[in-house]
Amino acid sequence: MQERSNTLASDSLQALSEIAFTVNSIQEIRPLLEKVLEIAMDTLAAERGFVLLKSESAPSGFEVKSSFNISDELLADLTGISNSVVTEVMAKGEPVILFETERDPRYNTSESIVLQSIQSIACVPLSIKNQQIGAIYLDSLTKRSRFTNESLPFLTAFTNQAAIAIENARLYESLRAENRRLRDEVQRMHRFEELIGQSPSIREVFDTMTQVLDTDATVLIQGESGTGKELVARAIHYNGPRKDQPFLALFCGSLPDSLLESELFGHKRGAFTGAVTDKKGLFEAADGGTFFLDEVGDLSPQIQAKLLRVLQEGEIKRVGENHVRNVDVRIVSATNKMLEELIREGSFREDLYYRLNIISIDMPALRNRLSDIPLLAHHFLDKYSAKKPGIKGFSEQALEEMRGYRWPGNVRELENTIERSVILAKGELIEVGDLKLPQSLAPIGDQTGLTLREAEQRLVEQTLKDNQDNISQTAKQLGVSRRWLHYKLKEWQA
Repeated sequence: MQERSNTLASDSLQALSEIAFTVNSIQEIRPLLEKVLEIAMDTLAAERGFVLLKSESAPSGFEVKSSFNISDELLADLTGISNSVVTEVMAKGEPVILFETERDPRYNTSESIVLQSIQSIACVPLSIKNQQIGAIYLDSLTKRSRFTNESLPFLTAFTNQAAIAIENARLYESLRAENRRLRDEVQRMHRFEELIGQSPSIREVFDTMTQVLDTDATVLIQGESGTGKELVARAIHYNGPRKDQPFLALFCGSLPDSLLESELFGHKRGAFTGAVTDKKGLFEAADGGTFFLDEVGDLSPQIQAKLLRVLQEGEIKRVGENHVRNVDVRIVSATNKMLEELIREGSFREDLYYRLNIISIDMPALRNRLSDIPLLAHHFLDKYSAKKPGIKGFSEQALEEMRGYRWPGNVRELENTIERSVILAKGELIEVGDLKLPQSLAPIGDQTGLTLREAEQRLVEQTLKDNQDNISQTAKQLGVSRRWLHYKLKEWQA
């Protein structure tokens, strides 16, 4: 007898350990309930079982959410199991354990117990904060199993742990549903499906976009690489009156001047070696629609002059041709450079700048909209987990790691990180180790043990790296002059 008691105590301790682990590892209701039932049945050597949860929509007030070894017909109304026991437990909130049903005067006349020849029953309420949320039912048809009063302390502790796990899973699913609802609401309100966020800085972008949709005003989108400048340009086009007309994009820094001019304006046959036919340029191809010039700050003075004519007169001339052609194109441009600085240096035309910059949109860096990271991360998770549906979300530690990282590559880097994490993840949740974020780009706040000079140098060098060695952007972000920055870099190299 003592040996049996010790075995039960050992199994009970193991079961409690398993449910404690379950609380922290399973965050979806269905697999959680299946695991809870499995642990309970294994520990008490039960033959059948199910988990009930309260339900306002069910006529009885509760509904079977998980079961094992019981047919759907029996579960439909519970009368084929032991409706009297379940009803009592749900009504009183107190456990019932029957280890010899035929000898128990309370239930030995119960129709379901007699007809099913149920030998032993355990039904224990699930409660949290003094509120009953359901019950666990176990029984055995051929033996008493371990249904004894000695198992009651374990069952009570077990169901308390299980109730916490269930409540946590419900909360997680609720938060995830709310997360999706908020993203859907943002997209519905602003109609910009690929642009995700609720932070004040991204809302300001949405507001400006909404105001310019129905105009033909040129728009200049400024911001670091990877912030989503082309997404903004596409959203402006496809939500405006030109949405049924072409949207064409060109990266201005990818071609030498001669080829770029031909791409933009077209050329006449024989205009240069290789021009074997007449060619329509991108401005003509985009006629009636929108043309997106990415990294417009890289344009040469010659191309800038021709672009200014398009903006002022709506006129183009193909290379090698004197004939003027008219085009109706809305121009949206983007840059990660400080055009004002380029104007002062004499490499960018001031008149062109003012023509391009009728409406200005500043795309915030991801490190300046950290509150949007969970929304963006779940958006990309939904996108990439389609091929690996076992992944349900992120651990809190992973979310904290993402919120604390500097993201020099901005939203593009975050998307690449989530895609990689989905591939590497081994469990249902993406963990810190799956992110594989570079430790060298951790927040600069950990400067203990450094001198003021060392801390200053580290901050400047890190910010310069974040901005891909762009001196103007780095100086602007640090709030210093370019001259000061050049002086410091020369000093540290000495």
